[in-house]
Amino acid sequence: MKKWILSLGVLFALPTMLFAQTHQWTLKDCISYAMQHNISLQKQRLAVKTAEEDVLRSKSDLLPSLSASTSQNVNYRPWPETGQARVSNGYVQSSVDKVFYNGSYAVNAQWTVWNGNRNRNTIALNKLEANKAQAEEMVSATTIQERIAQLYVQILYTAEAINVNKQSLETSTRNEERGKEMFDVGKISKADLAQLTAQRAQEEYNVLAAQSTLADFKRQLKQLLQITDDTPFEVAVPATTDDMALQSIPAVSEVYAQAISWRPELKAAQLAIDASELNIKMAKAQNLPTLSLGASFGTSTSSMSDAAWGTQIKTNFDMGAGLSLSIPIFDNHNKRSAVSKALIGKQNSLLDLQDKKTTLYSNIEDCWLQATNNQNKYKAARISVESAQQSFDLLNEQFNLGMKNIIELMTGKNNLVSAQQNELQSKYLAILNISLLHFYKTGEIK
Repeated sequence: MKKWILSLGVLFALPTMLFAQTHQWTLKDCISYAMQHNISLQKQRLAVKTAEEDVLRSKSDLLPSLSASTSQNVNYRPWPETGQARVSNGYVQSSVDKVFYNGSYAVNAQWTVWNGNRNRNTIALNKLEANKAQAEEMVSATTIQERIAQLYVQILYTAEAINVNKQSLETSTRNEERGKEMFDVGKISKADLAQLTAQRAQEEYNVLAAQSTLADFKRQLKQLLQITDDTPFEVAVPATTDDMALQSIPAVSEVYAQAISWRPELKAAQLAIDASELNIKMAKAQNLPTLSLGASFGTSTSSMSDAAWGTQIKTNFDMGAGLSLSIPIFDNHNKRSAVSKALIGKQNSLLDLQDKKTTLYSNIEDCWLQATNNQNKYKAARISVESAQQSFDLLNEQFNLGMKNIIELMTGKNNLVSAQQNELQSKYLAILNISLLHFYKTGEIK
């Protein structure tokens, strides 16, 4: 039975284990996962809910307020006046006691009928703040998506650079082995062999350094995704990276024209301008009258009365209602200062919007320049790699025949590795910046 239970447990755990070992994260997977689990985004969503609660609270301020109150008091009068009845707190005291009890019960209602539309403008202002909070949430989301795309491309570039370094290490290892054979027969000196060994060791170091860099990029990406387990994390490599680097690049004006229609930072800035206009209206309304309606009813009881408790509740019952009008006459320039600050706030919001538009255009232009330059570099680098590879193959063949020395061989090898690294760097920088241009244009990273 124990063996059967153990086998069954392994059977159920096997799919999860296989998934963990075989699953590769695509860019879409990373973005989708981050949108659900990133803590910064979750905090932004809580801020949106807080702003929505402010809207509900400001709407409830339009309704009357209703409150109930009661007080129960025990009093001590050490030298009471005796021999005659007296009236106190609206009722006749038919008995005189040193210690007596009073109780009161009241219900009060208050309603602001009109206050210069400040309450309704507060609702509109809180709605704008809620929309602004949603826009700021989208700002965080777009920032995270851009960062994920950058890390994803860096992971792809570093992974391919590791392969190049490994191939270079294999070549250096073969050259070292060939050098040992040539040293044994006296064709090269011990110093030449040491140079081949040093180059092989350097190539091993380059592989380890690139692997460390790749692990760090994966760590940063896992941090954005809020992944805290030690499950192997591998990204999916697109099959057509060369074509991606050579795809057409949209014009700056085309990208910017579509970006300003949806970018959340611009929406947030525009909402801030709308909010500042409401603040101006509310500040100007501070010198307008406030009309309020109030109503109340209540009753009281006392142990100093011979009447029964129910009778006192009835006979002492009273109610009333009334209007109150508050007219500000002089407020120590509070209204003037509030209006001035609101106007300054609007000017600041206008400048903030213009600054965000300028920054957006600059970012798009920078991506376009990076995409164009790296695409051209990639085209040239492909030719350079082909030429460097042919040159190194010829040098390597001549070295084996004893026609070239160590310095010439190592120089050709370094030129080849440099050309390969330049090709990879320009290719993936072109891919990254073209992808960001499409993101600015459509709001979606592919």
